[in-house]
Amino acid sequence: MERAIVHMDLDSFFVSVERLLDSSLLGKPVIIGGTSDRGVVASCSYEARKFGVHSAMPAKMAKQLCPQAIFIRGDMDTYSKYSNMVTQIIEERAPLSEKASIDEHYLDITGMDRYVKNSMLWAHELRHTIIKETGLPISYGLSVNKTVSKIATGESKPNGEKKIDAGIEKKFLAPLSIKKIPGIGHKTYIIFRNMGIEQVGQIQEMPIEIIKKMLGENGQMLWKMANGIDNSLVEAHSEKKSISTETTFDKDTTDIQQLKRVLITMIEGLAFDLRKKNKVTGCLSLKLRYSDFQTHTFQSKIAYTASDHVLLDKVLALFKKNYTRRVLIRLIGIKFSLLIPGQTQINLFDDTEEMINLYQSLDKIRLRFGYKAIMKSVGLKTKK
Repeated sequence: MERAIVHMDLDSFFVSVERLLDSSLLGKPVIIGGTSDRGVVASCSYEARKFGVHSAMPAKMAKQLCPQAIFIRGDMDTYSKYSNMVTQIIEERAPLSEKASIDEHYLDITGMDRYVKNSMLWAHELRHTIIKETGLPISYGLSVNKTVSKIATGESKPNGEKKIDAGIEKKFLAPLSIKKIPGIGHKTYIIFRNMGIEQVGQIQEMPIEIIKKMLGENGQMLWKMANGIDNSLVEAHSEKKSISTETTFDKDTTDIQQLKRVLITMIEGLAFDLRKKNKVTGCLSLKLRYSDFQTHTFQSKIAYTASDHVLLDKVLALFKKNYTRRVLIRLIGIKFSLLIPGQTQINLFDDTEEMINLYQSLDKIRLRFGYKAIMKSVGLKTKK
């Protein structure tokens, strides 16, 4: 049976939500995040993109390129709310869906033609249901695999639809810029450009052995994508997925400083694991087991993040609020749940360019030597 994969992506999601809440922003260049010169752009409208503004750009540069833009700090709690509304609509109607990030989903509707007139019509009706019920513009691409569907979505924007029939994937991809291939970042783009390669069709014509020699396994993956080959499955989104850690003390304690040091170490380790797996969390839990073996768990839903300092503030606030008995603690634990694919950059409203660069540098060190190779001094026990 021929596969049918839909990729749906909310158009300029953060900006669209702000315009839904404030109609005076319609038609104007809007930039989310980067409200100070040291900040970073989280998202921007199509009107701002015409001036060369893009996400992850330093705010100072964005202001130089588009001084008339309206800068908005952004509210991840509000964005998460609208994202979950869209997810619920999709999950209620699609046989299998995967939440790829806060603003995009993959749907496997293979076999839907048995029950509906055609898959394209079904996807069209779902798209208009989302627009009607949320007020947000959304685009989609339909093809036989995730890669081609994602690229088709990009070609259908803004607020459009595109189907790539089976068998013409290479023909569709060939004239496009190599930038359209997911996974081709700035460095890889420069490598290809230095070779005179600008279009996907030129990669299609390269022997796979050559590109694999240039870029290793990543090169082989990019060659397959350029040729419209992608056998990856749509994986059902599950809010039950979580990561956790806990510590049982050799001696029960009420030492607040010791407990905070343990929490800091736990957060650093778990947040690093999130970023390694390209995940963000929308919920954290604090577990306390007292000396009498009574166990209590305290939970807090948060805006999706994978940043140490954001998670640490939330956990310490949860600890301060709920550890009031001053009873000896036997065990303490942390759990992150409601995990979805995502990058640290969706937290750019609070992060400066320097903070993001710092995380990237720290993670490189930890990937090579282990996360304990570099830690916050406050998380270390000082010798007396």
